[in-house]
Amino acid sequence: MASQPSVAVVIPAFRVAPTIAGVLARIPADVGAIVVVDDASPDNLQEVLAGVRDRRVVVIRHDTNRGVGGAMKTGFRKALELGAEVIVKVDGDGQMDPGLVHWFVDPIASGDADFTKGNRFDDLSVIRQMPLVRRAGNLGLSFLVKLASGYWGLFDPCNGFIAIRAAVVRKMNLDRLSDRYFLEISLLCEAYFARAVLADIPMQPVYAGATSSLNPLGSFFSFAPRLVQRSFYRVFMSYFMRDFNVVSVFLTAGIPLVVFGAVWSAYHWMHTYQTNIPATTGTVMVGMLPIVLGFQLLLEALVLDVGNEPKRSR
Repeated sequence: MASQPSVAVVIPAFRVAPTIAGVLARIPADVGAIVVVDDASPDNLQEVLAGVRDRRVVVIRHDTNRGVGGAMKTGFRKALELGAEVIVKVDGDGQMDPGLVHWFVDPIASGDADFTKGNRFDDLSVIRQMPLVRRAGNLGLSFLVKLASGYWGLFDPCNGFIAIRAAVVRKMNLDRLSDRYFLEISLLCEAYFARAVLADIPMQPVYAGATSSLNPLGSFFSFAPRLVQRSFYRVFMSYFMRDFNVVSVFLTAGIPLVVFGAVWSAYHWMHTYQTNIPATTGTVMVGMLPIVLGFQLLLEALVLDVGNEPKRSR
């Protein structure tokens, strides 16, 4: 990592006393600072950290548990205070290999990305080993995250191994980040408004064969309402508050057309059902044409939104 920017690793720590020392020992020597946020861990974490002889380690302790997101907000602020140019999140449970830090920092250092994120599913053999239900849950969750965040090229949305340019963090509204396990997804959503360029980093999970604590199918149903809300917020802010462009026009025309066609068709279908009098061809067309036209406009808006993902101009 020669000639790399100043790097700080932030570790949110909760119930990781047995593994934290090993994680710290494997962090590359050229990382400038390591911020460990003890999120009111009830184990002997402080005792373990006191025995670590690494001058780079800065320990911050929360009096009450704030969740992984709350710990990362504290870590982000401390890393910025220490002058870091790139901030890397590594979990303290040993399921991420700290030796891969340079994989995440290099694309940022070279200017190819502002935000890098691990992708455990780049290898098709890993996907084939996943149960069908888990695979479906991950696909559904990934699509909702793409819609909510605007990063249509990402996969493995819940992967917590990330690196981000400090300048992007300064632009972000940290208060909008989730305090719990929604952190990584909310971080993506906020990075979009900072126009951060995202890059997926292929990686293998350290826990090879172990069961992840985050079930994509369960997460899909748990996160879906928040992701839908985030999607509406992103679209409104991107195409009606911060800008008004052709996507805005397509949405403004397409949504009312689909709603009108659906309501009209539903009303006349019910009328036909109750009276047993078939609707005329004209009545059917009045309902179908707005639906078809509106759907085409919304589909085109989606295509243009995919093209609006933050990227480097070449």
